Amino acid sequence: MTKTTHTITPDAGRRSFLRSLGALAGSAAILSTAPWLASCTADKQAAVAGQKARIGLIGTGSRGQYHLHNLKNIPHADLVALCDINPAHLDEAKAIYPDAKTYTDHRALLDDPDVDGVIIASPLGSHAAITLDALDAGKHVFCEKAMALTLDECKEVYDRYLNCDNVLYYCMQRMFDEKYVRGVQLINDGLIGDVVGMRCHWFRNADWRRDCPDPSLERLINWRLYRETSGGLMTELASHQLEVCGWVTGKMPSKILGTGDLIHWKNDAREVYDTVNVIYKYDDGRTISYESLISNKFNGMEDQILGSRGTMNLATGLYYLEDDDTRSGIKQLLSSVRDNVFSAIPAAGPSWRPETADAYVPHSILDGVTHVNHGQSTVGVDHDGSEEILSAFCQACITGERAANVVEEAYSATTLCLLGNLAMETGTTIDFPDQYKIPYMKF
Repeated sequence: MTKTTHTITPDAGRRSFLRSLGALAGSAAILSTAPWLASCTADKQAAVAGQKARIGLIGTGSRGQYHLHNLKNIPHADLVALCDINPAHLDEAKAIYPDAKTYTDHRALLDDPDVDGVIIASPLGSHAAITLDALDAGKHVFCEKAMALTLDECKEVYDRYLNCDNVLYYCMQRMFDEKYVRGVQLINDGLIGDVVGMRCHWFRNADWRRDCPDPSLERLINWRLYRETSGGLMTELASHQLEVCGWVTGKMPSKILGTGDLIHWKNDAREVYDTVNVIYKYDDGRTISYESLISNKFNGMEDQILGSRGTMNLATGLYYLEDDDTRSGIKQLLSSVRDNVFSAIPAAGPSWRPETADAYVPHSILDGVTHVNHGQSTVGVDHDGSEEILSAFCQACITGERAANVVEEAYSATTLCLLGNLAMETGTTIDFPDQYKIPYMKF
């Protein structure tokens, strides 16, 4: 496959993403693809100019501090409070925002009348409980993915959300990443034909372990490695990619089967798998093939949507067409001679192409610079939609406007992750349980 280098250049201004988001949200075609952007139009951004949402952060570890730095670029946000049970992390966050009040109990922060909304960046095992407490306290909530650690917790949070007036966001940042939004629009417009399947993978080579200065803090710092606090690769990585598949199809798979194991990183008492392979099957026969491991990074991260007339790789911002006359006949011929892919020279015109993957021509989803996340960072990267979705949340803390479908997309993706884990653990094919279906889901 032809390799394309994507240039990453500094923004002309760190707040330029707000203008770009407003312009993107102003397109009727885009809103039909990503209805959650309706709350982010340029007019609605202008309406909150000069106002600030007072934000509290619960969980000040690496991902929490990532959000702290992004908040500095959002003019309608004011970080006023920090909370963590780990004193070292709390001190690091306090150094970034020295004027913020500090708490060691999230319930005390939620009692603070000067806090309008909270960002929850604590370990997954605590997401549901803190979200419920925050909604009950009347706070707007922005929570890291995944939604919860269990299916019952997911349903409890969703039901509570339906019965309150608060804003609730989950950090499914691909929903606010322009290359994904425009790519899904192109798919909906028929560019790659009928969607016949999806292949997603995420590969890293790292043990996922963090330094722990005190053994008593092991399960707090390395929470991703233990089942009481983590859903492993599925909730930490697959949640993003499965959300994209549901976004593209507008449907949910009804059957889940898979296998997972500890293959390489198995000598340190960790409990979650380091290798997973899961198949999600739709009622119409289509499948999502999902694979992830953390002992080889060669293949990186890709979100491939396979169509009858082409392939969209949303992660790289590129698409490839099955019948593509971009290349001249002579270039195709020379490429074929080089690869020795035919025994007789065909008498075909410019539209002929050999049956080899490297002959596909890459086309960019976006004009200009495309920012690509290669999936190796365990904290976060710039230009992946995280700043945009956080900005939208802070705006919603001022206006009280809920974004369409954000909670439902997070719920759908999280339940698929948890059912994937269940299929691997039981070695059985799982039918999507009726008790966890919500009206938003189409099967």
